[in-house]
Amino acid sequence: MDVIINRIHQLTSNIRAFELISANHTALPVFEAGAHIDVHLKNGLIRQYSLSNCCSEKHRYVIGVLHDVNSRGGSRCIHTEYREGDRLSIGEPRNLFKIHPETQQAVLFAGGIGITPILSMAYRLKYQKIPFELHYFVRRHEMIAFFGNLTEHFLNQIHFHIQDQPETQCNMQDVLKEVSTQRHLYVCGPTGFMQFVMDSAEQAGWTSEQLHQEHFVAQQLDQSENEAFTIEVLGSDRKIEVHPHQTATQALLENGFEVPISCEQGVCGTCITRVVAGTPDHRDVFMTDDEHSLNNQFTPCCSRAKSKTLVIDLA
Repeated sequence: MDVIINRIHQLTSNIRAFELISANHTALPVFEAGAHIDVHLKNGLIRQYSLSNCCSEKHRYVIGVLHDVNSRGGSRCIHTEYREGDRLSIGEPRNLFKIHPETQQAVLFAGGIGITPILSMAYRLKYQKIPFELHYFVRRHEMIAFFGNLTEHFLNQIHFHIQDQPETQCNMQDVLKEVSTQRHLYVCGPTGFMQFVMDSAEQAGWTSEQLHQEHFVAQQLDQSENEAFTIEVLGSDRKIEVHPHQTATQALLENGFEVPISCEQGVCGTCITRVVAGTPDHRDVFMTDDEHSLNNQFTPCCSRAKSKTLVIDLA
């Protein structure tokens, strides 16, 4: 689907908001709060960006993009190679971070660029008249993205926690003290930040059913002890060797098999593949622990095998 970059807003020194409209001036596909889109960049990369605007808007999508110094090329490309009026190819919205239907109160946590899906959730919760509070953590005040939107629309819900302003420190024990099955927590941000929030909530007595998180990137894992394994593709007589230095996806592609690719980190779930036999070594952050325990599917972009052989179904 082609869209036009209608406007670019410089939110902070390294975060820009891109307002996207349909290239043929029609309504865009609907989305729910928490959704993201695949963005197909001119350098060949595909990256996922959360939609930040209110899901009731049909005429535009808004994405916030951090120009990350450690970028693998995605954020650098969109920041430096695109201008207002340029065309951009995107996929339809997908949602792995929905507002739970039983949410009657919500606590939202955002760290840094993690505000992007949380902002859309805040719009939706306010529209639905569901009480919520939003806690936004940044290192410095000038790093707050969407500051105008937050203070204009959520003045009674927003709490800024700024690292170099100790008086704004968040009392997690106080924020999380009210535990109710109708109260749900949503968090997005750096991996360490999300783990801190999740651990704090669990210590306060929150259950896993009440806790929801959105990963932007997977935690870097030590690959030095990777071992080779073999993939057998159901319905073929092919046996594919996956070397320690390569992913299952890379090995399959090199041998002529088609595998869907998107995040390449085990975050988005695009490449989930059925496992017929063998035991995967799960390294994704997309599936739940319960889904991992079934061992009937895996993410070839990052996961490996505990057994010598995995038999997979690519049909």
